[in-house]
Amino acid sequence: MKNKSARIFLVEDDVSFGSVLKSYLEINDYEVDLVDDGKMAVDTFRRGVYDLCILDVMLPHVDGFTIASEIRIMNSAIPIIFLTAKKLKEDLLRGYGVGADDYVTKPFDTDILLCKIKAIIARRDMHDGSRDVYEIGRYLFNARLRTLTIGDQERQLSPKEGQLLEMLALSPNALVSRESALKKIWGTDDYFTARSMDVYVTKLRKYLSDDPQIMLKNIHGSGFQLIIGEQE
Repeated sequence: MKNKSARIFLVEDDVSFGSVLKSYLEINDYEVDLVDDGKMAVDTFRRGVYDLCILDVMLPHVDGFTIASEIRIMNSAIPIIFLTAKKLKEDLLRGYGVGADDYVTKPFDTDILLCKIKAIIARRDMHDGSRDVYEIGRYLFNARLRTLTIGDQERQLSPKEGQLLEMLALSPNALVSRESALKKIWGTDDYFTARSMDVYVTKLRKYLSDDPQIMLKNIHGSGFQLIIGEQE
């Protein structure tokens, strides 16, 4: 099975510095998505799945504090580190007020930043109620890496496929409501997102079809059940 590292969402408007920092983190086995314009940050974050955010405070169009506030609406648990040249007490308080896990003042030692990243991710893993790996019948599902494996066959899932399967795997044989899945994964509960989710459910059903003991059941008007075990 492939071994992939944690994925970092980096927002930094200094392209030269951002590229150097991205390369440094990648050398240390992290996957990094770099955005250099604040107005693109929230939409980019929404399309991906990340383990940690590093946000510059001073950005064109939209500042790091505003971006962090939007991210917190979508994901209340993801760790956030702010990068800033500012040392004012008010800025520090504002950063922690919107949910920062740490605050790094430029210029900084990249080795120290790396240690902070490792420590924050380790703490999150210790207290996270979810798991990295789920056994689903004969399948192994790695929620962090979004891989679904049976035997020597491994499939890479899309971000939404991975999120939906994890919701189902957290409560096997229980009803996962349509409304809760739509609001958590798509951010809204309307006709178009509901149709989109139905497409994803159909895909997951196909991906899990090699194990006859698994059924992904549609409970009309209510939601879905991931049933694992003997089927009649």
